[in-house]
Amino acid sequence: MASYTTIEDWKDVEDGYVVDVTIRQTEAAKYPSGWDYGLHLGEVGGDTILRYDNAHERTKGHERHTRDDDETIPFPGMLALYDRFKRDVEELTPVSWDWPE
Repeated sequence: MASYTTIEDWKDVEDGYVVDVTIRQTEAAKYPSGWDYGLHLGEVGGDTILRYDNAHERTKGHERHTRDDDETIPFPGMLALYDRFKRDVEELTPVSWDWPE
């Protein structure tokens, strides 16, 4: 059984928006990148605004989901992708998020 090490796992709700972040390092064959992650921005009530994930990395790769589109994206590394997600969230919402250090 593959091991997972949780790097980030938190959720924040502000002004009708939800940010939900899960980042785990793993040796699971399902994740050739060595990462299992879901970076989600949505509206309270369930609508997805933006999500980055690799739930199907072996078959679909790394994905960026928006309300209108799903696309396969290059994986620049976990830190660079997390930074991209934070920039996108700041641009898409009027909230001043307090990102964990």
